Amino acid sequence: MKIRYIVLFIFTFSVFLMSCSTRESQLKSESSPLVGTWQLVSGTLIEKGDTTVTYYTKELSFIKIINDSHFAFLMHNVDKSDSAFAYGSGGGKYELRDSTYTEHLEYCTDRQWEGHDFTFTVTIKGDTLVQRGIEKIESAGVDRLNIEKYFRLK
Repeated sequence: MKIRYIVLFIFTFSVFLMSCSTRESQLKSESSPLVGTWQLVSGTLIEKGDTTVTYYTKELSFIKIINDSHFAFLMHNVDKSDSAFAYGSGGGKYELRDSTYTEHLEYCTDRQWEGHDFTFTVTIKGDTLVQRGIEKIESAGVDRLNIEKYFRLK
């Protein structure tokens, strides 16, 4: 009889632990407003006093997908008949501490960007995400301020 209670207790406790683990994962996703799929609307690069603004609404399409631990981005030109096909992608792990978002770029179509970390300040208001930070890769001569504005896709 005691064995039956012990087995029942172990089974009940195991189910309880599994449900806690699942709920913890759900809470982590729900608690981070950064998690989701984001459509890049505009990007501003400021480098050596020159400012370049790109609008990702007509010629280019760019999305960023963020889960609890990783990010990925995908970009291509919208006009499929354009002979100058443009495509770029990358991804890796990230860290978020308060409003400081650091991407650890592990994969990138432009291989010289791989293995670098990029730190941004992020702000989210409603369905709008703005990330702002310095992109610096000495070996590639890149040292610029990057400001990106995204809308959440549903």
